[in-house]
Amino acid sequence: MPDLHDLRGFIARPRVNSLRLCPDGSWLAATVQTVSGDGKKYVSSIWRIDAEGSRAPAQLTRSAEGESGAEFLPDGSLLFISQRPEPTAAKDDDADDKPSLWLLPAGGGEASRTAAPPGGVAAVAAARNAGDLPAVLIAAPAFPGTAGADEDAKRRKARKDAGVSAILHETGRVRYWDHDLGPDCLRLLACQLPGAAGQPDAPAGPRDLTPDPGRALDEQSFELSPDGSAAVTGWSLLEAGGDTRNEVVVIDLATSQHRTLLAAPGADFEGPRISPDGRLVLAVRAEHDSYERPGDSTLVLAALDGSDAGRPRDLLAGFDRHPAGAAWASDSGSVYFAADDHGRRPVFRVDLATSEVTRITTDNGAYDSLCPAPDGRTLYALRAAVDEPPTPVRIDLSEPGADPVRLASPTGPLDLPGRLEELQTTAEDGAVIRAWLVLPASASASAKAPLLLWVHGGPVMSWNSWSWRWNPWLMAARGYAVLLPDPALSTGYGQDFIARGHGTWGDKPFTDVMAITDAVAKRPDIDASRAAMMGGSFGGYMANWIAGHTDRFAAIVSHAGLWALDQMFGTTDGPPYWRREFGDPAAQPERYQANSPHLHVDKIGTPMLIIHGDKDYRVPVGEALRLYWDLTGRSKTAKFLYFPDENHWILKPGDFGVWYETVLAFLAEHVLGEEARRPDLL
Repeated sequence: MPDLHDLRGFIARPRVNSLRLCPDGSWLAATVQTVSGDGKKYVSSIWRIDAEGSRAPAQLTRSAEGESGAEFLPDGSLLFISQRPEPTAAKDDDADDKPSLWLLPAGGGEASRTAAPPGGVAAVAAARNAGDLPAVLIAAPAFPGTAGADEDAKRRKARKDAGVSAILHETGRVRYWDHDLGPDCLRLLACQLPGAAGQPDAPAGPRDLTPDPGRALDEQSFELSPDGSAAVTGWSLLEAGGDTRNEVVVIDLATSQHRTLLAAPGADFEGPRISPDGRLVLAVRAEHDSYERPGDSTLVLAALDGSDAGRPRDLLAGFDRHPAGAAWASDSGSVYFAADDHGRRPVFRVDLATSEVTRITTDNGAYDSLCPAPDGRTLYALRAAVDEPPTPVRIDLSEPGADPVRLASPTGPLDLPGRLEELQTTAEDGAVIRAWLVLPASASASAKAPLLLWVHGGPVMSWNSWSWRWNPWLMAARGYAVLLPDPALSTGYGQDFIARGHGTWGDKPFTDVMAITDAVAKRPDIDASRAAMMGGSFGGYMANWIAGHTDRFAAIVSHAGLWALDQMFGTTDGPPYWRREFGDPAAQPERYQANSPHLHVDKIGTPMLIIHGDKDYRVPVGEALRLYWDLTGRSKTAKFLYFPDENHWILKPGDFGVWYETVLAFLAEHVLGEEARRPDLL
């Protein structure tokens, strides 16, 4: 069984990322990520996983470019998105430069390309029961002002021939996470594809349902009604002052007419899902943060035909958790969803008739990709935990709380180099602060383990699941005890717990982290004299803040950390989101001055390793550049691990490896007292 002492082996392990259940409930399409043949990137393929677990997993797709976006047609045929070349296409076919839509017949055989718009295919949805010719909706980028594929292709060719890459922005955001927005914009195209069982050919060409939508469809999800007559989609609106909000829009496929179904000032409606009977639409309603308080989230319900006159029903009134990943039961009478809760992410069910919420899973799992079976008695999902990678499971709904049954998976179990414990302490204001503690197998009173405090990102999230990128077990394999706390701002403890840190990141989140660290430092199996701290994103902010407020740590690692808050406000990809909580620094500088780590640089004495990717647009690289200069310009001990072509996350296998090698060498030098070592590839 593989273990975590082998970093390269860990990097190369297959990873199950998502599940989709076929219409008859007999098998699941799993998207599995593996390292490419040349070892330079991760690629995805689609595997068949038997729902009963009696057959070994089988790989269905295979290409150097990879496949994703699995979606079933009613007859069991499988749609997917891939940039693989079309075997019969001409060598200069520009469609091979972009992802296309492919169809794998239900009975097996070769996949065929079914749609290849000039800008590629970004996402796909299919109707569950649309007759002989399956109704399909795709999201595809197109240039503003173009009508049809031919015009769009000409515009693309003209820019390419002229060597133009410039983008003119006139409204809204200009980039998102790790990529530029534009010059093209997503549109929704309605298609009718030939069936996989000998039906007649479909009409030629997709139909544009959203001509020139601007940036309205960026990062939005969409669905088709079961009969294929209507679509629901998220729709982003730009408001005064550069702010945005998301609505849910219904589009009639026969007439292309749009109408707003869910909308409210100061709220986003996201992830619309149509009930199997085609009558209702479910969505997450997420309130915007304000300067005074954090926004809350719930599930709302509306009639697809709009008969409830824009008055959505709150399905989770009084439920003090943030729902995610909602999925309809097959009878349309209830909804399953997951929500962070005390270091777990269990599955819940809400009954539409009574609004009663029932917890389905009671283990330590964090559940995702919920797939209710047609029989109404079974739920399939991906289950992960702090001590287990995502694994396909089957849940018996007739026995709430029963252990899930693990299905045969393309990736096997890992041999963990230690054990997991749960602990808690009480903060000065009486709040209970809990955490996971990953202990190496060797930790004991006679062999005390050095301590590594690792603060999560977000900040509105929780340490409750497996992470391939931020993996504490890799550190435990090198002898560290790793503390994973959920301080103020963490999810899973109610809205008041989030509010404790709202707009005051340097206050309760910091004191909570220190309180739980103090508690762990007293354990007989922990060597508190050898302690380090690290974190990414918000955890990187906390690393920078801690560096200026305590000298208790021998080393601090700050990945993608916020440093000068007023500087980041105007350079991040979403200033409006930041402004809601902290205000505008020109008009309301108080929170920036009270919480910005850069104002405490002169107090920093701890050696720091700074890590950042140049393509990080959420926390721009300017934060790291300024932090590195602020430290080195004052002759403080600092190193800067810079990735010119990575983003907020480090995604390439090789870069992933040197990230860990550099971090481990830095900690070994300053915590374990070993000789400084530079990774071979650096």
